[in-house]
Amino acid sequence: MILRHIISQSLPSNMLSLLLLLSTTVFVMAADFDCHVATGGMNWDLTPLKSTQTLTRTRESPPTTMVDELRFKLCKDLKSMKGVPDDEQCESGTRACLRTTNKKTSLDDRVIAVIPIASTSILEPEYAKLDSPKGLSLTFHGSPYPSSSEDSQSIKFSLLCADAAEEPKFVSYENGTAHVEWSTPSACGSQDGESPQEDDEDTPADGGGGDSDEKPTQSVGSGLGFFFLVLILAFAAYLVLGAYYNYSTYGARGVDLIPHRDFWREVPYMLQDVVSHLCSTVRPRQSSRGGYIAV
Repeated sequence: MILRHIISQSLPSNMLSLLLLLSTTVFVMAADFDCHVATGGMNWDLTPLKSTQTLTRTRESPPTTMVDELRFKLCKDLKSMKGVPDDEQCESGTRACLRTTNKKTSLDDRVIAVIPIASTSILEPEYAKLDSPKGLSLTFHGSPYPSSSEDSQSIKFSLLCADAAEEPKFVSYENGTAHVEWSTPSACGSQDGESPQEDDEDTPADGGGGDSDEKPTQSVGSGLGFFFLVLILAFAAYLVLGAYYNYSTYGARGVDLIPHRDFWREVPYMLQDVVSHLCSTVRPRQSSRGGYIAV
């Protein structure tokens, strides 16, 4: 508590703001969809479906033809398409994008609509187990299109259990919702408790109790390592940005480049005071009544 009070009183407000911003970013990243789903007593690992998929459908509208191109990526954001103008493709942070191109003989193709159907910032994934046929229903959400509209965009995946993988199908796009049907073994899933048994096959049979005790420890260790990595990166960013600010604003050189140099000089003394206070608190007080003194 004392150290926390010292830090809150001594650290500059801009550094505290930077650390709070980075910690918030970490929590957002941790809550992001990672292609692992658990619902209805079943578990699904969708990482085999992580590649970018491009589906098309053609609609005749004489004298022109409409071509709808649906690009999506389940586990990560879509990458920008090379050679395509920025205004003819979805912006970064998009999971599913729908482009409509108007084609007419003797005329150049025209992109008449670019719709971000699902965005990572508001993905809000929804899951539901499918019983007949067996599989998983997965829905991603996006912003309203156009921006003046009240209806948000979304894409619904019907992932159907199959012995062999098939190409996904662009079923429909109605009322702002795209529907994709995909038959794949990854949609079969496994019941709760089956995955740990499969992992034990690759490990020595030294007893189930030992393995179950080690897995949570590894998970905690990994989380702590990631936390300290973020702190180190935040501190490095603070030093680099602070040094650049001192250089560009005050023309500082050498040691003067260190941001808030006077504060960092006082850190060892503050720690020494904290340790001394803790030691004096823990050390038992000597009794003033130690016995009689011979006269």
